[in-house]
Amino acid sequence: MATTPSSSSSSSTLPSILSSLSLPLLSAVVGAVLALLFLADYFRRKRAEIGTIAQPTTATAAAAAARNPPPPSTAAAKKPPHRPHHHHHHHPADKDVNKKHHPLDVNTLKGHSDSVTALAFSSDGRNLTTACADGVVRVFRIDDASSKSFKMLRLNLPAGAHPTAIAFSEGATSVVVAAQTLSGSSLYMYADVSNKPAGQEIKILPPDVKWEHHKIHAEKSVLNLTAACATYGSGDGSTIIASCSEGTDIKIWHGKSGKDLGSVDTNQLKNNMATISPNGRFLAAAAFTADVKVWEIIYSKDGSVKEILKVMQLKGHKSAVTSLCFTPNSEQIITASKDGSIRVWNINVRYHLDEDPKTLKVFPIPLHDSKGSVCYYDHLSISPNGKILAVTSGPTLQWLCAETGRVLNTAEKVHEGDITGISWSPQSIPNGGAPATVLATASTDKKVKLWLAPEPNPS
Repeated sequence: MATTPSSSSSSSTLPSILSSLSLPLLSAVVGAVLALLFLADYFRRKRAEIGTIAQPTTATAAAAAARNPPPPSTAAAKKPPHRPHHHHHHHPADKDVNKKHHPLDVNTLKGHSDSVTALAFSSDGRNLTTACADGVVRVFRIDDASSKSFKMLRLNLPAGAHPTAIAFSEGATSVVVAAQTLSGSSLYMYADVSNKPAGQEIKILPPDVKWEHHKIHAEKSVLNLTAACATYGSGDGSTIIASCSEGTDIKIWHGKSGKDLGSVDTNQLKNNMATISPNGRFLAAAAFTADVKVWEIIYSKDGSVKEILKVMQLKGHKSAVTSLCFTPNSEQIITASKDGSIRVWNINVRYHLDEDPKTLKVFPIPLHDSKGSVCYYDHLSISPNGKILAVTSGPTLQWLCAETGRVLNTAEKVHEGDITGISWSPQSIPNGGAPATVLATASTDKKVKLWLAPEPNPS
């Protein structure tokens, strides 16, 4: 009877001990399993990362090959039959063409966040201003065309104003900007915008708006601005600016004061562009029809503009004139037309004696699409020495000999979008220390490129 209590006590103690041991053991086993699963997943992910890092070149190359097949032959390139240079869509193969460095391509100005709509050099060639669809006007200091970076001044236009055209006024110190708003086109003149050479004190305060005008062409936008110094006759040497609307009117402004000096109407359905001769004497417009109208700006003895008279009409093209420019001596006009020709006109005639302007030369436009159709020139500008004619068609840039019309060089598809404007530097710019004649191009691809001029008479 004495053993019964002892036996009962032993049998109840053993399950208690096992129970107390099983809980920690079970927890340890579960924890170990979880740890093993975590480590297995960790090492699996690391192996995947290592595999990805080990083959970036191959993967990138394969993706690039898929996106960029070999460029098609010229005969297979797709372009519309009527206006091939207005074909805004570009095939992936175009990117490979753009990556090929053209020998005359000296630099690219970046920093624009939208299409660059216009550009202009200052009279000394050291400042280049651009108008961008992001609502910002930029002024770049060009101390050397080959520099890795350029000083830049930003001018923020009023909210809702989208710049469409730009020109320097008063040499290199002021900029006149044409901008489109919901209510119409406006002009703003910013003073003291010139960037100082490298090493000098940086301007902190933004330039002031010295004058502004609104609804200058009703609700029509400004296609282009052009500026010239009034040096002909009794002109006082001040800068005059022409604003050409997308309608039919063109206005002349005093660059410094902003005074409205007069206006003309082409009466040709719609304008393509207009420009003033370098000496400020003539105003010429390319419009919807084949004829080019030319006005003379008459100055009073005190140097102010007295009136603007239509004095001649250039007749000879068979279709609309898309672009034109004056030669540096202001005595000739060069026109490009949809009829596939370039004409050089002598306007140094006694028009008051009914002497008509004469066609001096006719060149065929040398640029064709894959089907053999002539391309139209969107922009045309002559070099400061009058020897080289720069022309554009869509994203393609050409240089022609102004004397013979011969092609000096061609840069095909140099931008990833259509070229929106070109401008020669009026003065030579250092390029690696040596003086060079420089051309700037702007495009819808958010870039501005600087180009060296080809030799006018290559061997």
